[in-house]
Amino acid sequence: MTDSSTLDPEDRKIVTLARSARARNGVPEGAAVRDETGRTYVAGTVALDSLRLSALRTAVAMAVASGAKSLEAAAVVSDSEAVSEEDRAAVRDLGGAGTPVLLAGPDGTVRATVTAG
Repeated sequence: MTDSSTLDPEDRKIVTLARSARARNGVPEGAAVRDETGRTYVAGTVALDSLRLSALRTAVAMAVASGAKSLEAAAVVSDSEAVSEEDRAAVRDLGGAGTPVLLAGPDGTVRATVTAG
């Protein structure tokens, strides 16, 4: 586990935003990404009959739809023990293989930091 208070303030911000999205919307996951200009995009899990997207893939899609050219970092808040390959691939497609992805539990404690690669 990573002490969230030792995170860079901008990384702490996206973890907090992801946690808030999860709690506010009552969804299994919340996510946030930060683009190359410092803008953030926040999303929760999408679970419709016709469309299913994880929170992280939704946040990446929102960044792309808003004109982001790259990502600096991503965060997902979940009960899961790992970031799925599909989620990492979405981050990698926009941010590159070295983009950090923070995985935090529902309490906001960062459990792991992996790269999109």
